[in-house]
Amino acid sequence: MATNNSNESEALLMEEQAARILKVSPRTLQNWRVKGIGPSFIRAGRMIRYRPLDLTNWLQLKTVSYSASVST
Repeated sequence: MATNNSNESEALLMEEQAARILKVSPRTLQNWRVKGIGPSFIRAGRMIRYRPLDLTNWLQLKTVSYSASVST
C-alpha cells in the first residue's frame, strides 16, 4: 500500500503560489509557458501545477555569474 507522503518539497504548487515564489505575476508565468521559456510545469487538462524542485532548478539555470575582470 502506498503511503501518503506529506513532504512539502513534493507538494504541487498552484500557479499563484509559483508566481509568488518567483516574485512574478501569474500572467507572466502564463506568458512564459506560451513562449516555452519558463520553469517546467505539469498540465492535467486545464489544471497547471508546479513542483517546487522545478522552480529551484529553473532559477539555478537562470543564475548568471560575471567575472571580476572587465576589459577596457
